[in-house]
Amino acid sequence: MKRVMWLVPAILFFCVSAKAQDVPAWEAEGGYSYLSANFGGTTFHLQGGHGTLTENLNDWFGGRFEVAAFGGPVNGTNLSAQTATYGPVFSYRRFDRVTPFANLQLGAVHASQGYLGISESAFKFAMYGGGGADFRVSNHIAIRGQADYLMTRFLGTRQDNIQFSAGVVWYLGHK
Repeated sequence: MKRVMWLVPAILFFCVSAKAQDVPAWEAEGGYSYLSANFGGTTFHLQGGHGTLTENLNDWFGGRFEVAAFGGPVNGTNLSAQTATYGPVFSYRRFDRVTPFANLQLGAVHASQGYLGISESAFKFAMYGGGGADFRVSNHIAIRGQADYLMTRFLGTRQDNIQFSAGVVWYLGHK
């Protein structure tokens, strides 16, 4: 808990200016993702990457498409999972350097044989919900930090997973 105590002053520092931002028409982002997957009390960890494409319809609402791929060894077996989701994103553009956002996305998860003990690769339902913030470093580039709850359903059971992501955002065009 003490390690995240610096986060509140850092966010306040970035929020000092109350000037509203220009609204980009599109946002393209790519970066690193970490997945903490949970199944029946057993937790395992996968690492990977993700990419998003967001169309901002106005200064607070847009649609986001996201793909992510994760992999790693779990109990001697290399596992992989990929997600493809789409849904609304709600942004709060009242500060000059930081844009907090919340998102809810629905789609599919594909997992390799052995993932959560499944006997063959499969596509299943996936739902993301969470949020984060973009920290502008220039008019066209920002650094994004994000945390999401990822709900999946394999073997007739719901899995509650957490995904953490960080990446670089490119702002394209203007609204």
